Amino acid sequence: MISDQSADAGPAALAVAACLFNGFSDRSRLTIVQHLALGEHRVVDLTRHLGLAQSTVSKHLACLLDCGIVTVRAQGRASVYALAHPEATLDLLAAAERLLGLTGDAVALCPRYGTAVTR
Repeated sequence: MISDQSADAGPAALAVAACLFNGFSDRSRLTIVQHLALGEHRVVDLTRHLGLAQSTVSKHLACLLDCGIVTVRAQGRASVYALAHPEATLDLLAAAERLLGLTGDAVALCPRYGTAVTR
């Protein structure tokens, strides 16, 4: 994977890393992940807490589940979602916050991916 010890990670490792970051690249998915860091939630809970449509939450949870970022378990008729690897996920989010703090407004102002770019 990508780290200080493997600065010359192979193409396959970089491709997998890009897939991981794609899992976190959508604002709704990132919001869901941040909320799941607080604990397990049902789709209805996430919909209510985050103000997102049920279909949006379900679609993004399916993506996060397919990527192995979240897990799901049945509780009666409901499905309960949780982070699959909470400590590693929180470490990644904390590292992102540190990097964002170091880059200042550069990320938000990026002409390719910044907040002003229409998608």
